[in-house]
Parts: sequence; C-alpha cells; structure tokens
Amino acid sequence: MPAIASVLALFLALVLAIAAAHKLAERARLAAATAGLLRLDPAVAAPVTMAAAAIELAASLALLFPASRIAGALLAVLVWAGYGAALLAARRRGDGGLDCGCDFGRRQTGIGRFAIARALALALAALALIPLSPAGGGSVDVQSVFAALAFVALLFAAGEIAHLPATSRSAAR
Repeated sequence: MPAIASVLALFLALVLAIAAAHKLAERARLAAATAGLLRLDPAVAAPVTMAAAAIELAASLALLFPASRIAGALLAVLVWAGYGAALLAARRRGDGGLDCGCDFGRRQTGIGRFAIARALALALAALALIPLSPAGGGSVDVQSVFAALAFVALLFAAGEIAHLPATSRSAAR
C-alpha cells in the first residue's frame, strides 16, 4: 500500500502545483473565470483566485511530506470539491458557456461534464489517500515519480479527448 500512497500523493501534488502555477501565469483570465463562476465583482475575484492558488500550493507541498500528507489531502478535497460544486452550480444556473479556467486554453464549449467529473474525481482521489497514508513516514522512489508523471499526462490527455468534437453516426458512414 505505501507505493500506491506515494504515487497518488505525488500525482495530486503535481496537479495542484500545476493548477496554482496556471493561476499565477494567467491571472487576468482566471480572475475573470472566478468572477463568472462565483458571481463575484472582478475586483474581489482577483484576490480570491490568488488565495485559491496559495491554498493549492500549500496542499501540494503538504502532500509531499508524509507527516503533513493527511492535511494536504484534506485541503485538496476541499479545493476540488468546492471547485466541482462551483462548476456544477454555474452549469445548472445557465452559465455553462463560461470560460471556467479548467484548461490551459479557453475552450469553445464552456463548462462540460468532464470538467465537473474531473474535479469531483480528484476530490475523491484525495479523500482516498487519507487512509492509505502511512502514519510514520514513507519514501518516494524514482518509479513513483515516473508513475505520478504518467498519470498527470493521462489526465491532460483525457481532458483533450473530452474536448474533441462529437461526430455523428451518419458522418461516419
């Protein structure tokens, strides 16, 4: 079980660190996305977005160390469950066409089911990490790092596949 916990913790830490870096690199776009998702004034949305980035970075760092891994996992659960809830609420109220900031580039499709499912699946993965984390420690080996990187690549590939245009059966004939 420790190998699974190590890979999962590294995977989640990488996703959180990438998300935080994304918010820092695209401050204006993601502040606008936060304003739309949460229906905030743009002046308020910018600090909220930076606070989210800080929390993501803190959770990412906490996941790297066995002593703080459970706290990092709990922070990750809160971040992703909150994000998933905000995405779902925006879609239900008719704001599904918003740029949610879910991807590195602005998507034409807006808030899709994949974005909501991804956030909630990541929250569940972080929740699953809690009982898997060893109490006294655990080590990170090279195989765990490569496995975590592979899962990050698969997550991004799944996001790209989810945004491919749907083809109709009649066009395939």
